[in-house]
Amino acid sequence: MVDDSILRHDDSLKDMEEELTEYGEVEELELDLLLEAIFRLRGFDFRHYLRSSLRRRVRHRMSLEKLPTISALLGKVLHEDGVLEKLLEDFSIKVTEMFRDPEFFLAFRQKVVPQLQGLDELRIWHAGCATGEEVYSMAILLQEEGLLERSIIYATDMSKAAIAQAKQGEFPLKRMQTYTRNYLQAGGTREFSAYYKTDHSYAFFQPDIKRHMMFAEHNLATDGSFNEFHVILCRNVLIYFDSELQSRVHHVLTDSLAPDGFLALGGKESFLSPYKSRFAEHAPEERIFRKL
Repeated sequence: MVDDSILRHDDSLKDMEEELTEYGEVEELELDLLLEAIFRLRGFDFRHYLRSSLRRRVRHRMSLEKLPTISALLGKVLHEDGVLEKLLEDFSIKVTEMFRDPEFFLAFRQKVVPQLQGLDELRIWHAGCATGEEVYSMAILLQEEGLLERSIIYATDMSKAAIAQAKQGEFPLKRMQTYTRNYLQAGGTREFSAYYKTDHSYAFFQPDIKRHMMFAEHNLATDGSFNEFHVILCRNVLIYFDSELQSRVHHVLTDSLAPDGFLALGGKESFLSPYKSRFAEHAPEERIFRKL
């Protein structure tokens, strides 16, 4: 004969599992409605971003706003000024640093730059530039290789605040030690401090480096191609997209790249079919490809 306490325990576990399943389904519906509202209100399409990443950012905003549910957050997004802007900034990915992944910049210097030397002009697109640290890194590299004067770096991000910060070319002085180490590991040929001036808090990069950059808002999830480029860098961006959105972005990047142009992806990113067949591996260990 089965002990009644065991049966009651089993029933309790079953009820708990059903409650968690129901809560998960409700939360997913709430998240769907929130993302749909953002798309309709502002045209920012996060419906194909990875859900795990979005959930973390939504819960972070709920915690800051002291809200119990996503539905409560949706209400504030719809009816209170400034909440949507805060949430959009939460969704923007700003993980970056100067000469991030120094081995990538070293490979670019050694294996890509020689292929660019014959160009009369050089157009580079840095898609998903965040606050601009890697854009300034590329400009410094190009200057050292004698290419900056004939180059324009178009740097874009979906975040208005990130673009505004990137335009300033001002970065916390406390980070310069790390950035200097990255620069040297990336094959830097000068004193890194020669590229900026400082006060007690910030490093200010030279105007002659900044004048070769054009910063603008651009959303890879919804916006299309706007030029033909010799180099496109879209590193550590696709990892936040589902396969459907990755395919769309691959299409935009492929259409934006000139024949024989170079595309740089992040270390954990790869091509989806049918775009893979349109590229050859140029520096595969650093995810640098050349368009066929």
